[in-house]
Amino acid sequence: MKSSRPGPGEALLITANRLLDGRIVWRDHSGKWREDIRQATPFTFEEAESALETAEKQAQQEGVVGIYDVLVRTGSVPQPVTMREHVRAFGPTVNPDFAYVAASSLPVSSTAPQGTQS
Repeated sequence: MKSSRPGPGEALLITANRLLDGRIVWRDHSGKWREDIRQATPFTFEEAESALETAEKQAQQEGVVGIYDVLVRTGSVPQPVTMREHVRAFGPTVNPDFAYVAASSLPVSSTAPQGTQS
């Protein structure tokens, strides 16, 4: 996949799918894969090329597949430019009740299924 050059106020993020559970993950500054897009490291076009190469070499040992870069608008929460990537990052757009929330951003009591909290 050919990368898009970020314009003003844009950057590239590195994304993949985790093999263990199929979750969409984002590469952070330390090279770890995170479920939350807010933890992803923004790259310039030139930096993304090197970061992709490194991520692809480490993919098997890190348990990820389908690594590529995503063009985003920068801000406190990166906003993917395409609808496809927006849905991958934040969940369905049909109803807010179905939006994806990274497990790491939920309070402990919110992670239990309804009816099972004490």
